[in-house]
Amino acid sequence: MCNSITATPSSPSSPISLTAVGELRDALTALQRGNAPVAVSALMAIDSESWAAMEARLAAVGGDLRELLDAASENTHVRLPLH
Repeated sequence: MCNSITATPSSPSSPISLTAVGELRDALTALQRGNAPVAVSALMAIDSESWAAMEARLAAVGGDLRELLDAASENTHVRLPLH
């Protein structure tokens, strides 16, 4: 079975599941501890609707998920806007 993730338009008010929030928290914590495999595993567990909603929220404040993850892996503070 092949699960494909397609980008769908999402507004900042789209729901993010509680499970996805926990997975993102776990990924950020793992990156801060230098444990990339655990971080990747947590990110891969996020459902596509929540993923799109998280990206929309970050875009609304001038950032993106890659910048957030980079900041977490470098153990630096995130400042908004992220650019």
